[in-house]
Amino acid sequence: MQNVQYLTVLVHEQAKQYGDKTVMTYRDYDKNEWLPISWNEFSANVRKVSNALLSLGVSVQENVATFSQNKPECLFVAFGAYGIRAVTVPFYATSSEAQISYMINDANIKYVFVGEQYQYDTAYRVFSLCPTLQKLIIFDKSVKKNPQDTVSIYFDEFLELGEGTSYEAEIEARLENFNPDELADILYTSGTTGVSKGVKLTHRMYYDALIANDAVLPLSEKDVALDFLPFTHVFERAWSYLILTEGAQLAVNLRPTEITKSLCEVRPTCMCVVPRFWEKVYAGVTEKINSSSPIQRKLMLEAIKVGKEYNVDYKLRGLLPPLGLRLRYAFFEKTIIALLKKTLGMENGNFFPTAGAAIPPAIEEFIHAVGINMCAGYGLTESTATVSCDWIDKPRSIGSVGRIIPGVEVKIGENDEVLLRGTAITPGYYQKEEITRETIDEDGWFHTGDAGYIKNGELYLTERIKDLFKTSNGKYIAPQMIESKLVVDRFIDQIVVIADERKFVSALIVPNYPLMEEFAKKYKMEYKDMADLCQNPDMVKMVHFRIETLQQEFAHYEQVKRITLLPEPFSMEKGELTNTLKIKRPVVNKNYAAEIEAMYAE
Repeated sequence: MQNVQYLTVLVHEQAKQYGDKTVMTYRDYDKNEWLPISWNEFSANVRKVSNALLSLGVSVQENVATFSQNKPECLFVAFGAYGIRAVTVPFYATSSEAQISYMINDANIKYVFVGEQYQYDTAYRVFSLCPTLQKLIIFDKSVKKNPQDTVSIYFDEFLELGEGTSYEAEIEARLENFNPDELADILYTSGTTGVSKGVKLTHRMYYDALIANDAVLPLSEKDVALDFLPFTHVFERAWSYLILTEGAQLAVNLRPTEITKSLCEVRPTCMCVVPRFWEKVYAGVTEKINSSSPIQRKLMLEAIKVGKEYNVDYKLRGLLPPLGLRLRYAFFEKTIIALLKKTLGMENGNFFPTAGAAIPPAIEEFIHAVGINMCAGYGLTESTATVSCDWIDKPRSIGSVGRIIPGVEVKIGENDEVLLRGTAITPGYYQKEEITRETIDEDGWFHTGDAGYIKNGELYLTERIKDLFKTSNGKYIAPQMIESKLVVDRFIDQIVVIADERKFVSALIVPNYPLMEEFAKKYKMEYKDMADLCQNPDMVKMVHFRIETLQQEFAHYEQVKRITLLPEPFSMEKGELTNTLKIKRPVVNKNYAAEIEAMYAE
């Protein structure tokens, strides 16, 4: 049962109830095992952080930053700061020097908590560029400090600063004057357009959002949630706080690249993910099916077919499947489907919230068909994550992003734009009054920039208004819609549609390299390296033919006419992806300008 409290006291109140029960686990890479942290230990560490921050002189509503991969210390610092009414400003662990120096200066930050060597090195190099910055506090003891560094300390040294002095009276005095409309966090958007804004999130926003999500999601203290996204992202941050209010357990995943391994070790009941994760699952299962023996392939395809009929055609719609279908599904559920979910580490699955980008309908249908309870949703940093989601006890439709959660008002405005209003919606952007006025109108409606409609109580998104392309022939193209249709092909790993002010639609494609090599070997294609193979006319022709079969339902002007196969994937390192794996189109357009122009050469 949820025990919702303001973030200032949440951990301490839960510790009173749960005591020595495990609240989170984390992987110790030296011992190669997952270690537990109890509620009492969590509460004690939070108090230590509060005391140490006060010893440094951190004032009410002063901004404190964390720059780290997911670690328990990130939560210790966040709740320690909330407890003295300070504000946390989390940076993505992959942020560049330019990005963190901008945020440090924009938020006038004195203290930055850094995780590992990369974050320390990056933060230390910008010290001279940030006049307010006074100290780096290092989580990982193995980090090697610069020999000239006289200002950084390790986390255990930081905690010692608060020892020997009682700050209880100061903390109580601060909490007596607590105002729920004070800032809890400033979350800087990763910015697919390259513009980063600090979204203001208040304690009241979190409080109301936590109550609203609890009303529609089937969480309990028995759940175990594995962290997939960084705590910096509002989806994971608010989700983790929801887990804490339920008295459930968090498994803190430090290394994002090892999520598959962590899944099989933790075997969680729930995990919030982005659609890209399911695309990888779909591709992996599809490849497994294609490489199986004829008998195995037939059984797996039959299991998926029966699963679709049972789960998608009946259960999602709130209908009772016929007896014969129930019996057939029960057989596959205990055999092939059970084995598949166990292989993925999802056999204990309760539900898996999914948001952050468009979910290809074919993939959403497939995930439900194999018995995984995906919970599609929609939200923004500015809405404290959830605006809408699938309600488990209500009919659900493939392609929708669920029903509006309690406390959020939604209106469809001009150009079908989705407008939001409610107590969990941001009051604006940090030190960006003009942008705030442009985004929140006089009646208090927040303009999302997303187009959509409501049908039978469910919200559907059609496109990102600012992402609409207009061809030189005057036709409007919705690139995300096209990309979500084509990325389901097993030879396509990533795709970016090009069309703005162009005569026709083209696409940059990151192919599935292992499958391409298998194809080349089968048909005896000679090539020197991957770049050479991607330029092979027969290979390009084969991939384009596969695209043609998928885009027959598109209008003629929406169809991809030319493609370029890329020998390297899009990446965060090259600035082409945000930290939640969304494409930064301006960067891709710049990085591949020559390839794009070549597709439009006469």
